[in-house]
Amino acid sequence: MLLRLIVFCLALTLVPQTGSAQNKGAIEKQFQSWLEQVIWPRAKREGVSRRTFDAAFAGVSLNWKLPDLVPPGTRAQTPKRQRQAEFGSPGKYFNRGSIDGATRVGRQMAKRHAQALAATERKTGVPGRVILGIWGRESGYGQVPIRNNAFEVLGTKGFMSTRADYFSDELIAALKIAQAGHAPGKAMNSSWAGALGQPQFMPSNFLKYAADGNGDRKADIWRSEADTIASIGNYLAKHGWKKGRDWGFEVMVPASVSCSLEGPDQGRRIRDWEKLGVKRVSGKAFPEHERRAEGYLLMPAGRDGPAFIVTPNFYVLKDYNNSDLYALFVGHVGDRIQYGMGDFAAGWGNVGGLYRSDVAVMQRALERMGHDVGGADGLAGFKTRRSIGRWQESRGQMATCFPKAAMKSALR
Repeated sequence: MLLRLIVFCLALTLVPQTGSAQNKGAIEKQFQSWLEQVIWPRAKREGVSRRTFDAAFAGVSLNWKLPDLVPPGTRAQTPKRQRQAEFGSPGKYFNRGSIDGATRVGRQMAKRHAQALAATERKTGVPGRVILGIWGRESGYGQVPIRNNAFEVLGTKGFMSTRADYFSDELIAALKIAQAGHAPGKAMNSSWAGALGQPQFMPSNFLKYAADGNGDRKADIWRSEADTIASIGNYLAKHGWKKGRDWGFEVMVPASVSCSLEGPDQGRRIRDWEKLGVKRVSGKAFPEHERRAEGYLLMPAGRDGPAFIVTPNFYVLKDYNNSDLYALFVGHVGDRIQYGMGDFAAGWGNVGGLYRSDVAVMQRALERMGHDVGGADGLAGFKTRRSIGRWQESRGQMATCFPKAAMKSALR
């Protein structure tokens, strides 16, 4: 068996080329061999039957339309364009239709499922408005159709993607879900990333965090709104949601406070941020229990957008989807649903829109200078934003903390 796997792995590096394009037919054969020789033995050890395995992959082939694929015999490269909304231009993520739609339907859902939301909040400490924000963003409260075959998506990305090991593990988890009969009928459809059901759980997260919200001793995240609500709350609670604390507050940051102070590793008590001149945009005081606790500066568009003091709960939301914009969206929508809040006081500037490959070049330049940008992935996360700010300050410039086209010539 070991010899056969070695030969199989060597074959992956010897794929014939047709001009500059991979021979997709040859790669398809390797994919089918990989399923049989690598995935099936793993699945069998995890208790998956041959019948379940064959049913899962009946008619399944590689999906070449998925992002971040690395066909055998090629090198992973930073993609030029950005397909995932969470990492594009910040302002576009908060478009009028998305915000208003999630808020309007969320208020309807808050009334319709008040009992389930209250029960989950009592059990987990997670506010119902936060659960609604996630539910709305992930699946439009269960109204957005999910059409991808989960086994095709996870199989393709497990075989040839930038995170092949991760998706291979998720593929095994999906097979275990199918073996246990958790999903009703032909419900094993997923997002382009392999996420399942109304809360869009990755398969391994379903196995860990799916919860029964209606008392029938099942966790049905496909058809049951109560189970969906309970599962989202359980996920956040298990990831450290702090009962009684908010997720964050929009603030005004004076010019004397550098945007390079952003990040969860540079926290200080909120009352100490106040001493630096940071104030809530509403003019209200921070709640006293929040003033005594730690908060973190968040400036997702640098100086060209709204600023926030966030709490540890903000980073629990990021555990659900590792994006500052995602966590900010669901917290903001939740506040709009429950409190009737309007738009952020500060507008989003015209930033973002660079190719990921351009940002990656800047990141590598900053790394050579000794900055920790969080990896040269082409994504402007908080480590990249504040590194740009520190670089700007080292040049005697005012820190703006966001990659811009004008920086390309100096950061290359």
